[in-house]
Amino acid sequence: MEVLYIVLALILLLVLAVGTLWLLSPILKSNAHTKCDIHASETVFFNPITNKEDPFPSLDDDATLALSVIVPAYNEEKRLPKMLDECIAYLMQRESEHPDFTWEIIIVDDGSKDRTKEIGWEYAKRYNNPNIRVLVEYHNRGKGGAIRMGIRSCRGRYILMADADGATTFSEIEKLEEALNSGYDVAVGSRNHIKKNAVAQRAWYRNVLMYGFNFLVVVLSGVRGISDTQCGFKLFTRRASRSIFSSLHLERWAFDVEVLYIASRLGYSIAELPVRWMEIEGSKVNIVLATISMFRDMVATRLAYVLHIWTLPKEDKKHM
Repeated sequence: MEVLYIVLALILLLVLAVGTLWLLSPILKSNAHTKCDIHASETVFFNPITNKEDPFPSLDDDATLALSVIVPAYNEEKRLPKMLDECIAYLMQRESEHPDFTWEIIIVDDGSKDRTKEIGWEYAKRYNNPNIRVLVEYHNRGKGGAIRMGIRSCRGRYILMADADGATTFSEIEKLEEALNSGYDVAVGSRNHIKKNAVAQRAWYRNVLMYGFNFLVVVLSGVRGISDTQCGFKLFTRRASRSIFSSLHLERWAFDVEVLYIASRLGYSIAELPVRWMEIEGSKVNIVLATISMFRDMVATRLAYVLHIWTLPKEDKKHM
């Protein structure tokens, strides 16, 4: 009998150890600041004019364009073309009306196994435009990691992260720009506002997930005042991007929450604005697994910051 108790105790200890490692895995795997390993292939892009590879610039450089659009993409060969058609049409039309509006699109292929990167190259060739760029990641980093890689390689004064599925009507960027032009540092699109100019058509289970997740965000992460942290349509000033994304630890499910947490802690002002959004078929996200992973990431993030395992730079944005 004693042997049985010992075996059960050992099993319990093993389960607790495995559970603890799983819970703390976001902390153990975090890659903040300069710890993010960059492969040589991730520092260049294909130039359709010269048919050669050119080096990406650095986020530390001064802005040379009005807008950078960062599109993280993982196995998005089916949904990406429609998004790019809408995005490029809008940007070209706006540039024709306002020649000082300059732009670039950086498609970050996050280790795709389909033709995602080839589609990006095809669009660059079709428009003969070196400002349509593809950053091919050496390995899958996750959405947050892909966005960070794209942002560190961009040239825009304003930097937009936009999902490859095109769920948010691209012209909604003008609302976010107005916020930044009025003095905000970060503007986030929201699907959570019930207003005439915000149309959201979500499956019921995604609504349940969103409201439940937002409740957990407030309780676990301390991010307050933002009703929809997970909308993939966010605009940043270049200055804010430098501080926020160099401090980012999470690369996967709950990275949006950490982005907003860092922005808030560093004193950056955040505006939330309703955007037109609709459900796009073809999502590869497992809702149950995503919810569990996001919960774990938020708990780990809270612990890491409370225990000062993760720290933020002490800086006053007004003097940057």
